[in-house]
This record gives sequence, structure tokens and C-alpha cells, in this order.
Amino acid sequence: MGNPHKLVQTTANDLEISSRFHLTRTFTQHGKISVYAHSFSVAVMSIKIAKFLGIKVDRKALIRGALLHDYFLYDWHDTDNAAHNLHGFTHPKTALKNAQEDFELSRKECDIIVHHMFPLVPVPPKCREAWIVCLADKICALKETLFCR
Repeated sequence: MGNPHKLVQTTANDLEISSRFHLTRTFTQHGKISVYAHSFSVAVMSIKIAKFLGIKVDRKALIRGALLHDYFLYDWHDTDNAAHNLHGFTHPKTALKNAQEDFELSRKECDIIVHHMFPLVPVPPKCREAWIVCLADKICALKETLFCR
């Protein structure tokens, strides 16, 4: 499957060229980790999971979906904004809306973005790529929350 970091970096560079993707570098996700760094880690972890489990995936959709899964473009730590109290439940739809405004997305990429918070968001992923990103997101979030403070 190639070097996961290089594959993800190439795709991230492509996304930054003509979009708001660079803004993900300015928002904090977990601990001291930016949304960009978190999404990058999720994409790398997703490739590793697919390879380890021997699951055939649409690599382009897997990487793009992972990089865009948290494309919500706001600071969810802002306690003055009451809407952010429901961030865990609402941000997948916001991320999908923003991603659809900036990019042409495949069905799988949409599935990855909107269902990555399962089971917090009750509708499960429909494709294997979305299941993998869902798992990778939880692994990376746990690591970042516990060890990157």
C-alpha cells in the first residue's frame, strides 16, 4: 500500500491547494493536538488498520474521508457558544456540509465523514472504509486525550 505518511501527506497537500483545509491547523482537537494533526493521524492509522487486517479498501476514499472527517472548522472548546455543548453529536453533519462545499465527494467519503462518531451518532457506517476510520478515530482520540496534554 506504500508509505502511509507519504500517501496521506500527498492527499493533504492536494486538499490544501484550493479549500479551507488549511484552517484545520488553527483549531485544537484533543489536548494540544490540532484538528489537522488529528485527522492526519486518523488517516495514517486507517491505512495501517486496513493493511493489518488485510481488508481491501478504496484507498483514495479512505484517506480523503479520514482527512475530512472533522472538517467542522470551528473551535469546539469555546464555552461561550452553547451549540458547541453538543459538538460530539453535531459535528459530523457540519463536517460533511463544509466538505461538500469545498470538494466533490464520493459516496464512501460522505459515509466516512457523517458516520465516524458511531455509536454516539446512532446510524452505523455503511462501507468498510467508514468502519475503519470510525475505529481509527477512536484509537487516535484516546491516545491524544491521554498522552498529549
